Amino acid sequence: MRASTLAAALVAALCLSACGQSPAPSGPPGGGKPQPVRVETVQKKPWIDRIEALGTARANESVTLTAKTAETVARVNFEDGQRVEAGAVLVEMTDRAEVAQLKEAQAAAVEAQKQYERLAGLVKQGTVTQSQVDQQIAARDSARARMDAIRVRLQDRVVTAPFAGVLGFRAVSPGTFVQPGTVIATLDDVSTIKLDFSVPETFLTALAVGQPIEATGAAYGTQKFQGKVTSLSPRVDPITRSITVRAELPNPDGLLRPGMLLSVEVLNRPRESLSIPEVAVSAVRERMFVYRVSESKAIETDVRIGARRGGEVEIIEGLNEGDQIVTDGLVRMRNGTAVQVVEGPAA
Repeated sequence: MRASTLAAALVAALCLSACGQSPAPSGPPGGGKPQPVRVETVQKKPWIDRIEALGTARANESVTLTAKTAETVARVNFEDGQRVEAGAVLVEMTDRAEVAQLKEAQAAAVEAQKQYERLAGLVKQGTVTQSQVDQQIAARDSARARMDAIRVRLQDRVVTAPFAGVLGFRAVSPGTFVQPGTVIATLDDVSTIKLDFSVPETFLTALAVGQPIEATGAAYGTQKFQGKVTSLSPRVDPITRSITVRAELPNPDGLLRPGMLLSVEVLNRPRESLSIPEVAVSAVRERMFVYRVSESKAIETDVRIGARRGGEVEIIEGLNEGDQIVTDGLVRMRNGTAVQVVEGPAA
């Protein structure tokens, strides 16, 4: 009985020893079977850096029209929101007294001119002195100056549009007594919109006059309005450490209005760069790498990335145009793993 027990223990020990010395399995996942993957081809695409900001729309020209004299409004020649041309007569004041004075001044100026011509002929004959002619010249010039002064007063009784634009709500009616400074209406030239926005001073070297911009407004969803930078403030705000940028956007349809809040993107450094899907990039601490397919194997390849946009990433170093990289099936990837490219999703 004791001998059989020892024999059984010896057999068990030999079995355990044999199991401990057997080699561990090696090779890629799946026992060497190629892993199904989906790939993308590295290709060049246009890239543009975008500096984002918020800006306020302003009219190209804007003015508040006011009365220049104390008088009663005779006629209002515009409606609320009307588009007018430069020089259009908007409001006329009563001017009967000034018209009568102008006619009187014109008659006096004509008579003074005739007297001067008569005396100028007589002075050559020696019948009048030169001093008499000089007095008549002064009288003629005084009559002309009075006539010009009345004309200016008449002009002050007519309010005209200084430039083409869109009028706001009118603030006067026929019969309204106005005084100098009384508001009549506002006038805005919105054919071009000026857009002022602030950018952190860290972007100062990336800004330049003439750079293209794209603006969007909440009222128009994703519709983009194109423009360009026209000027940069000569000063950096010492509190916000930002610089004010002014851009202009053509507005032929009048969609943009002064006071609107717009999202702005300054387009900087247009270029052609290699592009790959962002999902293909793996990261370990500060190291970035992708799996490049070469001779049916996944080769771990370090890359240096640049800008990102909408699921894509710019590749600065590490890949060449035409390389194929793994985008689906990355969980099973190791350096040197055998792969098989498939069209559908990787199993």
